[in-house]
Amino acid sequence: MAARSTNMPERFGLDRLMTPIGIALLVTDAEGALRALDWEDYEHRMRELLRLHYGAVDLRKQPAPVAMRAALSNYFEGDLGQLLAIAWRIAGTPFQQKVWTALANIPAGTTMSYGALAAKIEMPKAIRAVGHANGSNPISVVLPCHRLIGADGSLVKYGGGLERKRWLLRHEGVEV
Repeated sequence: MAARSTNMPERFGLDRLMTPIGIALLVTDAEGALRALDWEDYEHRMRELLRLHYGAVDLRKQPAPVAMRAALSNYFEGDLGQLLAIAWRIAGTPFQQKVWTALANIPAGTTMSYGALAAKIEMPKAIRAVGHANGSNPISVVLPCHRLIGADGSLVKYGGGLERKRWLLRHEGVEV
């Protein structure tokens, strides 16, 4: 007989934040670190990413830390540096974590191609893998996957929809 798993599901808090581009879902851990940020209309995708990264997850309604909510609200009101004040924690493969950490280092108001990010992490041939990892980013906006664009400068794929990507880039001063 196979042994039953006795692992308890990861328990995270789930909060909602109204933004100019929709309701953001904020998933935080017991220490108040952001584990996921996605959009209410993409909640199913967010839950699937959480399951892939953490296994069973128990999401309970719980307010995100006041400082995190304030930082995000201030970002959406124009104080772009506020994203740097948000504590986050990610789970994923070592490659995904490398890509996601590199995303956090793309300054607001700038963009980078998938190829340039692959070169930056010293894996210049991993352009498609970078794209796949970018698409699995659980912390939208804070780990700014919206700042990645096509090599020709085109807007390509964004888990929250291209209109949100366009809004975020314009909000940060990028002409698109």
